[in-house]
Order: sequence, then C-alpha cells, then structure tokens
Amino acid sequence: MTDLLILFAVAMAVSAVGWKYFVYFFSLGYGYGIAALAVAMGVMYHANLTVPTIAMLVLLFIFGVRLGTYLLVRERKAVGYRKILYGEGHSDKKPAGVMIMIWLFCALLYVAQVSPVAFRLANGPHDGEVWAWIGAAVVACGILLESISDAQKSAAKKKNPKRFVDTGLYRIVRCPNYLGEVTIWTGALLSAIGAGLTWWQWLIVAIGYAGVVFVMFSGARRLELRQNAAYGDDPEYQAYVKKTPILIPLLPIYSVAKYEWLKA
Repeated sequence: MTDLLILFAVAMAVSAVGWKYFVYFFSLGYGYGIAALAVAMGVMYHANLTVPTIAMLVLLFIFGVRLGTYLLVRERKAVGYRKILYGEGHSDKKPAGVMIMIWLFCALLYVAQVSPVAFRLANGPHDGEVWAWIGAAVVACGILLESISDAQKSAAKKKNPKRFVDTGLYRIVRCPNYLGEVTIWTGALLSAIGAGLTWWQWLIVAIGYAGVVFVMFSGARRLELRQNAAYGDDPEYQAYVKKTPILIPLLPIYSVAKYEWLKA
C-alpha cells in the first residue's frame, strides 16, 4: 500500500499542472503523468525488473511523452483548443473544491491504470512472464494505433479543416485514437495475468480499466455531439455515421449521444 501512495504522490505532482488550466488535468497531466509513473515504477521496483516488464515501462513512457507532447503542440497551434474540447460555455475557472476533487480523481485513476504493471513488479517475477510479453505487445499495438490515428486526423484537418475525417483508420471506427487508448490499457490489464495478484489488487486493476473505458466512451460522446452540430446536415456525414461504429470495430454501436450517463 505504501508503494501505491508513492505512485499517487507522483501522479498528483505531475497532474498539478491542471491548476494552470483545468483541461490540463486530463491532457498534459495525463500524458506526462503516465510517463512519470513509468519512471517511478522502474526506480521503485528495479530489483524485480525483467525484460518484458522493462519493455512495458519503456512503452508506457513513450506513450505518455508522445501524448503529452502532441496535446501541448496542438494547444499551442489552436487558440480555441479548450473551447473545442468543452464547448463555448466552458470555463477554466472552477471552484477550488471542484478543482481539488478532479485533481484527486485524475491522480487516482492514473495510478489505477498503471496498477497491473505495478502489481506485477511488486509481486516479483512469476511463471506467467508470457502474459507480460503479450501485454507489452498489445500496448505497442495500441500506441501505434493511437499515433497513426492522430497523424491521419492532423493531416486530414490540415487539408480540409471544415470536413469531418473519414479516411484511413477513420474508415473503420470514428474514434480510432480512443480505440488505441483502450487497446493500450487492455495490454496493461493482460500483463497482470499470472502475476499472483490478490483480490484487492485485481479490484484496483478492474476499477482502473473500467475508468478508462468510461472516459473513452464519454470522449466519443462529446465528439459525436460536436460533429452532429457541425456536420449534421451533411448527407455524407449522415451516411458515414450510420455505417461506421463509433469506437469498437465490428461492434454495432453507432451512436452514444443519447446516453446522458456518459456525460463527464
């Protein structure tokens, strides 16, 4: 438990950037927070490191730095970035109590997300190292998927800023970057198999994974509402959303806009 408190303190320290701008709790604080947690786990559990767990930590560090830098660059290039994310009426000024609660929630979620890796390292090397390799491979696929999605969207928007993106990976799902995110944390989850986790460790892992899935579907809902407002009268857009799943390939979920419980 002491180890989790140390990781929580690291997540709190990095995500504190959200006190400058509210959105940073979820963007820069998230990306760089995961990278910092990867470094912290490497230091804390150096005696228990194996080749696949080193690979996992390196991948999480790469993921965090890439995402945090991508979001930072995007914000600097787009003055209206926070308005695009949260709408015209959104404000960076929140009551102190709300800011503290969100800060705590984000730090707890980030620790829960990396907890499968932390618990594998804390519990020491086990016979189930094959699952560590499988998890690392899935994480690598997720990073690649998210990175390609971001690059394709940036290129498409640069070419035609006023058109929705329906090329490349966006032909398969409408939010391939979010799919990449889910894939990354699915890999982290798989890496915990065979690592001798206790019931309470699995509970934390499950909470972290469920939190990621919820946040991704919540983000997909926000995107859908924005796109409906911007392109709802476009016949090509209407045809696109009717045939393209919003997040998971082959899963016939084409809209989540009506689900108010996804509002976050």
